[in-house]
Amino acid sequence: MQTQLAFFVSIAFSLIAWGIVAARYIWPELRLRQRADALRPLLILHSFRFMGLAFLVPGVVSSDLPSAFAHSAAYGDIIAAILALLALISLPYASGVVIAWIFSLWGTADLFNAFYQANHAGLMAGQLGATYFIPTLIVPLLLITQGLGFRVLLQHQNVSAVQQSRHLA
Repeated sequence: MQTQLAFFVSIAFSLIAWGIVAARYIWPELRLRQRADALRPLLILHSFRFMGLAFLVPGVVSSDLPSAFAHSAAYGDIIAAILALLALISLPYASGVVIAWIFSLWGTADLFNAFYQANHAGLMAGQLGATYFIPTLIVPLLLITQGLGFRVLLQHQNVSAVQQSRHLA
């Protein structure tokens, strides 16, 4: 039980730490940018979600890692990475925002599904092996940046207001 507690505390502290980083450094910069320019660094970050495929690599994870969790997390992440790259490539076009929305919805649902699958399968932290860092370090960052992505997508930007705020800063 102590191992599981350490696991959940690690996730909670990572969420808090990344939240502070996002509030202090990431959002103040992104909020001044036009939508496509603000989405670009978020999509680049999420293009690294291919790392979730590590859940399928024997020796990296324990042989008793629940396969329902491993497959769901790995394939959900690779689809999210592909969608992030497609959105990134198509940002200069009108379809870019549409694909960014699809990525945001899929990517967020995938992260919450991974939490559900882990809980449902009775995942123990030790079963993660070398991938322990993914839910304790990477997933909190991904959750926060998914939230920032929704905020950027929902924000209606007025070009003159953005320019004025840059001159005031």
